[in-house]
Amino acid sequence: MFGALAEKLGDRNAIILGALVDAAGLVLSSFGITPGAHQIYEILVGFGIAGTGFGVILAMVGRATSDENRSMALGIATAAGSAGQVFGAPAAEFLLGHFPWQTVFVIFAAVMLLSLFALPFMRAPMATRSELEDSLGTVLKRAFKDPSYTMIFLGFFSCGYQLGFIAAHFPAFITEVCGPISGGSLLAGIGITTTSALGALSIALIGVANIGGTILAGYLGKRHSKKYLLAAVYAARTVVAAWFILTPMTPATVIVFSLAMGSLWLATVPLTSGLVAHIYGLRYMGTLYGIVFFSHQLGSFLGVWLGGK
Repeated sequence: MFGALAEKLGDRNAIILGALVDAAGLVLSSFGITPGAHQIYEILVGFGIAGTGFGVILAMVGRATSDENRSMALGIATAAGSAGQVFGAPAAEFLLGHFPWQTVFVIFAAVMLLSLFALPFMRAPMATRSELEDSLGTVLKRAFKDPSYTMIFLGFFSCGYQLGFIAAHFPAFITEVCGPISGGSLLAGIGITTTSALGALSIALIGVANIGGTILAGYLGKRHSKKYLLAAVYAARTVVAAWFILTPMTPATVIVFSLAMGSLWLATVPLTSGLVAHIYGLRYMGTLYGIVFFSHQLGSFLGVWLGGK
């Protein structure tokens, strides 16, 4: 919805609306005292993320860059999003040690609103006359009839399933199953003395590795077939996950898995968004990529829900 909204009302207006909705959802959630209340308010957070996330941002980046540099630019933009993950989980862990969780929600809402100060620096060119000739309905019909678009849709579903499952359940899984952290270890030396702290560190390490992995994917996408690179990323995820499942969990294996999976984490995003732009053009990239990203979030929902189930 926000992808289409950005193309109707402008990218900046969509981002502002998304940030306001996201912050409102976080603030309202801080007053929630039942699971039902949290589920209702978190719907607002989900809409807010849609307005400030990849669907709108990557379409802006795609339109603002040349064909030659688009894959790399999309990789850098995706990697920038991972920087928040690097600091987000440890920051939450730290803040929860000093404030009630309600206050932490409000702090994160304020951080979201502060991100709007980046808007004056964002520039995206207008669509060309040739791009305006086709209507949104015409482009959507063309995409929905194309088997390639279906394959992109299904591939991103599996991506969301994996990422949603790991992001939601991996820290708790570490807390419950991982072996103890020895007092003389390197982890203890940097203040990681509990499996809870190790869980937060694992998400941060995924974010760190993802920065390098996503930029590398963007770099390779400029020089090699994006569809074969996507296949390689998904295959590598399978190998890494199978190794971790078959290996007894220790702090060392947690770190290795986090770095390996992190390098593959969002490597699919610049390749997938680049494919959409390459096949269907840039005019309605926000809407077309938004529909593909919907499949990603549908998979993410099932990964989180079925993991809890």
